[in-house]
Amino acid sequence: MKDAIWQEYRNKLRSADNAVGVVKSGDWVYYSHFAMFPIELDRALSKRKGEVKDVNIVVSTAMLPAQVAACDPEQESFIYHSTFFSANDRKLARDGLCRYIPGTFREEPQRVLDGFYHRPNVAMVKTTPMDEHGYFNFGTSCSYIGAVVEKADIVIVEVNKSVPRCLGGHTENVHVSKVDYIVETGDTPLPEVHRPNPTEADQRIAEFVVSEIPDGACLQLGIGAVPNTIGHLIAESELKDLGVHSEMMCDAFLELYNRGKITNKNKYTNRNKMVYTFAMGSRDLYEFLNDNPACATFPVDYTNAVENIACNDNMISINNALQVDLYGQVCSEALGAKQISGTGGQFDFTIGASLAKGGKAFICLHSTRMIGDKKVSRIVPEIQGICTIPRSWTYYVVTEYGKVCLKGKSVWEIAEAVISIAHPDFREELIKAAQERGIWRRRNKIA
Repeated sequence: MKDAIWQEYRNKLRSADNAVGVVKSGDWVYYSHFAMFPIELDRALSKRKGEVKDVNIVVSTAMLPAQVAACDPEQESFIYHSTFFSANDRKLARDGLCRYIPGTFREEPQRVLDGFYHRPNVAMVKTTPMDEHGYFNFGTSCSYIGAVVEKADIVIVEVNKSVPRCLGGHTENVHVSKVDYIVETGDTPLPEVHRPNPTEADQRIAEFVVSEIPDGACLQLGIGAVPNTIGHLIAESELKDLGVHSEMMCDAFLELYNRGKITNKNKYTNRNKMVYTFAMGSRDLYEFLNDNPACATFPVDYTNAVENIACNDNMISINNALQVDLYGQVCSEALGAKQISGTGGQFDFTIGASLAKGGKAFICLHSTRMIGDKKVSRIVPEIQGICTIPRSWTYYVVTEYGKVCLKGKSVWEIAEAVISIAHPDFREELIKAAQERGIWRRRNKIA
């Protein structure tokens, strides 16, 4: 049996240039994403500029620049789409070379399987080397790759020896019998994301949040400096017996695990396991995940399902935002018409944590940002454009000036609470804005 598996493997071996030759004009090509971006297949496909027309590429967060987009500014051969903007995608979008597909991360497997997304004609997926049973592992990005592979007409795997074998609950592998072409690419290290140095504001925000976390809590940490700073503070605290049910696995969780803070023994779902759907971080994190039975990667429609999140008592969701307005609405993905990231899992984790027994959902942001030399408030009168979390689901909002719980408050109480954690330089004008909108009472007081 093993001889037959390896014979099938050898029969499907191709060079990258040969494998991408199957792509035809008008095809929809889906890439694996995050650290699993298929570098060699992307590079090979970009060489076909001028040979094909209107080939659409879909990815969710590319940690590396997409050559298919950069090589074709006229977009005659390649049209590039992203379901969650990375810094690379934002740069392409500024030049009109990346199109955003709105939606929650949780929905993406079903969008593929039910035909809401265009059918994948070709899937290009970075994987581990094949194991003795004939399986390629999706590594640090399970997310919705299983659905793409299931639905695709043609599956090409880009084998990389540096990819960790990430154990999981289901749909973290594809068998050689389901693969059409295999491209071996050596052992190029996965791209890393290093923890940024925290600012004084990050530190203060983290202190406010950590004070609300009980022993035995189950954690979800989002992307950015604040969640990482919170993870470090938890590691330095007296908190114990924590669990992990998160969209993203990051270095903060590795630090917590190494410090003995994570046991996962109080979780309802997947007890004794750190659950995640993708990982971004350092090489140490990737090595930690390799063949580690303490960790379990699942498709995103499992990790981000509200019902699964809410099953865990004391679920703590911690995410960043770009703006919060006087009504308690949260924008975490765009500034006006400028797309910054995406909805991702923030909406689902906010609801799931809010519904969990003892759960709390935190939205964290600096009170101000700079536009050139001008300081502007991130607490705004009213969000102009895209709203990620409606006011009916906003729970805690935290800035460096404090934390406020908006759950159960009236509109004027919400306005008062939000203004109380705005930068002092902007509070008076925010009060005037609240008065103009009829959500300020004369007896309101700002501490």
